[in-house]
Amino acid sequence: MHLWQPLAVNYLLSMSTNIVLLTVCFFSIALIYSSAGFGGGSSYLALLAQPMFMLSQPEIKSAALLCNIVVVTGGTIIFYREGKLQWRDCWPYMLASVPLAYAGGYWKLADQVFFILLGAALIVAAVLLWLQPRSNGAAIAARMHAKLLLGGSIGLLSGLVSIGGGIFLSPALHFLQWLDARRIAALASAFILVNSVGGLAGMFQRGAPLMPVMWLLPLLVAVFAGGQIGSRLGAKKFNLLYLKRITACIIAVAGINILIDRLW
Repeated sequence: MHLWQPLAVNYLLSMSTNIVLLTVCFFSIALIYSSAGFGGGSSYLALLAQPMFMLSQPEIKSAALLCNIVVVTGGTIIFYREGKLQWRDCWPYMLASVPLAYAGGYWKLADQVFFILLGAALIVAAVLLWLQPRSNGAAIAARMHAKLLLGGSIGLLSGLVSIGGGIFLSPALHFLQWLDARRIAALASAFILVNSVGGLAGMFQRGAPLMPVMWLLPLLVAVFAGGQIGSRLGAKKFNLLYLKRITACIIAVAGINILIDRLW
């Protein structure tokens, strides 16, 4: 037996184990996030960016965006059918966010810069996910330039690190009380969808490679199943607050780990 043969077998077994682990985790993430109108991009990134998986920056970003699209498409359709998604709520944020998400996706960051930005974004997302601010039910009118600025800044960050942006937009709108809770959830779902498409289009325009099919396909199937279940269960079936805070802790640890790995 040649020396390379047992090494190849061990490599394949390790890769298979990693795929199974990611598939289970992605299913759970999609189920939790979709029940609140999110796609789970921050958690997908947190997992894929771990050194043990040895994935490149383009592979990590494109996989997270594709998973986002699969999950929030179902949620957006459900919100629309229920009459909670209204165009007048969405377009001011999307007008600036989509082209900037495209620009962010097209912009190739150096690996060091990307991982530092990703680690910082994950920590911020973890804080926002933990706080889960609630509005008092009274919507406050916002000026158009403020909506454009908020949507555009989140859109650019979404494209750069491949987070759909809902995890930032939703808490911001709750804090600012620009919309009521149900309309915020519907807006966040649609916002994640268009920004994920915009960021992915920018990456494809640049010619960024996708993750290998044997990795990507199981993940897409897992998030589709988890997203469909989560969208239908909704927040009434289980206490999402505790699940989100557990997820926030995991994201924070992952973000800190990425920063430590890149800065020291």
